Amino acid sequence: MAASFRPDIQGLRALAVGGVVAYHFGLSALPGGFAGVDIFFVISGWLITTHLMGEITETGRLDLWRFYARRARRLLPAALFVILATLGLGYFILAPQEQALYSRGAMFASAYAINLWLLRWSFDYFAADALSNPFIHFWSLSVEEQFYLVWPALLLLAAWLRPGRRMAVVVIGVAGLASFAACLWLTSLSPAWAFYFSPLRAWEFAAGGMATLAPAALWQQRPWLRSAQGWLGLALIATAYLCLSEDLPFPGWYALLPVAGTVLLLLSGAGEEHNQQPAGPARLQALTPAAALSLPPLQWVGTLSYSLYLWHWPVIVYAGMLVPDLSVLQRLGCGALSLALAFLTYHLIENPARRGGWLTAGARAVRFAAIPQGKPLHTFPGIALVPALVLTGVGVAAAYANAHLATRNIDLAQRGIEQAAEQPSIARAVDKNCLLDFHTVKPKPCTFGPADAAHTIVLFGDSHADHWSTPLVEAARRNDTKVITYLKSSCRASRLSTFNTVLKRDYTECDAWREQAIADIIRRKPRLVVISEFSIGNLTRDMPAAGRKAETARWQAGLRSTLHAFSQAGVETAVIRDTPIGDSFADSCVARALWWREAPSRCDTPRAQAANDGAAAQERAVVKSVPDTRYVDLTDRFCGPTQCHVFISGKLAFRDRHHLATAFAETLEGPLEKALF
Repeated sequence: MAASFRPDIQGLRALAVGGVVAYHFGLSALPGGFAGVDIFFVISGWLITTHLMGEITETGRLDLWRFYARRARRLLPAALFVILATLGLGYFILAPQEQALYSRGAMFASAYAINLWLLRWSFDYFAADALSNPFIHFWSLSVEEQFYLVWPALLLLAAWLRPGRRMAVVVIGVAGLASFAACLWLTSLSPAWAFYFSPLRAWEFAAGGMATLAPAALWQQRPWLRSAQGWLGLALIATAYLCLSEDLPFPGWYALLPVAGTVLLLLSGAGEEHNQQPAGPARLQALTPAAALSLPPLQWVGTLSYSLYLWHWPVIVYAGMLVPDLSVLQRLGCGALSLALAFLTYHLIENPARRGGWLTAGARAVRFAAIPQGKPLHTFPGIALVPALVLTGVGVAAAYANAHLATRNIDLAQRGIEQAAEQPSIARAVDKNCLLDFHTVKPKPCTFGPADAAHTIVLFGDSHADHWSTPLVEAARRNDTKVITYLKSSCRASRLSTFNTVLKRDYTECDAWREQAIADIIRRKPRLVVISEFSIGNLTRDMPAAGRKAETARWQAGLRSTLHAFSQAGVETAVIRDTPIGDSFADSCVARALWWREAPSRCDTPRAQAANDGAAAQERAVVKSVPDTRYVDLTDRFCGPTQCHVFISGKLAFRDRHHLATAFAETLEGPLEKALF
């Protein structure tokens, strides 16, 4: 009943893990390498459906306990070993609060449910802070295991309704289409759910499952068609790797590229003879896609693909923490280390566990009737999964114990860093909706200070305006002035249409909100409008020179347009220069430095890179060109001549890479009052 070994599938595994590793290791030539996970999903759907349908067809039953025990024996020992090793090494690298947080992630990873935990904590796979989560890559393994729980029942249902392939095609097709439709809908509405939630990824497994039910004779009798569709499949996967990026809405329609490519390759190889490949020059002349995937280097990597996937992410995460700016040579070293660890894990743990009988010792035959039609399904107790459950329990218990130990290691200094990073601005502390979410278009003005104050100041902009609300409100109170805020997340005051990296599309809500906010502010006739925003200099600092120049010109025009709107209405405006942007998340970097007994200055960033004085000069020129505007520059409060600091006068200055920590923002009340009042 087991499917015969297909070296082309092993080669596909090598392509899949190679794409993922290249993406995670920062190979810019393959920005869509993350789609390798989708290749794995399709392969799993193909193999599991082939196995289960074969057993149902031959025996009319499924031995589910044996099936689940086999999956546990194949996957669990290596995964648990990597989880425990990552936890142990994390004690020396991660700050205690990080250890506590990610130990909870390890608990869910051990139980193959970390994708649900990631949804709960709103971790974005493509976000910068994902680089510090050494277990985030277990999300795909969790999705796969959850698929294994449901898929056999779905095939049993099809067999119970009507034995044969036709009903299986109907059931799998309906389930796959429903999953795909829901995935498309939520990719734009709620990207995290579309990415992590297993029912919304089920269509990729279903695509592989449907492919197993296609008539093989169609390809076996047409070698030219088999070869053509195989090369087309490789082309689709190459297109996905080269053209997809984290800025595109994914999975959605774009996931069809790797999924369709994998299906075509699987079908192409299904009709090919894999046991009698020619050697030498003859092999090159007869090189089909399946033969190309069967080349020895791909076979070797494909054999190690599971262990390599487990190891590569914690290796690059921890290396990036120890050496923040990894060189190309150092990244290659990380790749070599990952391969070495994968090799050892495969030969010492993964392969012995898969071939040995210790995980299924004492198992009794436990069968689920599938046919004939009309007979009920029967289940009987079995002990095949007891060793697997014990291993899972060991992983969960170890992670829980590590979380408890880490919590006890959080001292007063560490706790102070954590609290400083979590403290909201005065605007968000009063009402979190004072900083609007991505989808809301109607402005929500929030007022701070007495209604009968002599003067009114408006604070206008994105979250970088929000972090100035803390010192501004207090300074205004001392000057008989009330503050009204118009704030929206990731939405600049400058009239500049932008792409939202979370929504994965143009931020049209921002444009609509901005125009309404400008009109509302002008109607209020405030004494002063204070503008702050994530500057274009920070946004474009990693862009190529040509793109940076064009985007900067567009931003200058947008800023000038906003300032002119207020100036022409007789409203004075002050633009606060944006805060520096660091190379690392200040809170976690400083916490690690304290844990390592090192100075927080290791987290500082060179001023030339963090402050972007050149972009600030361009911004100052725009402000100077518009009447009734002024420029407020407090950069020297964060930066010296050569370095921009994250820990100043015993306080955490930033809560992440570029947002002010509220406790430090309070210390800027005096300088801000002097500049504005």
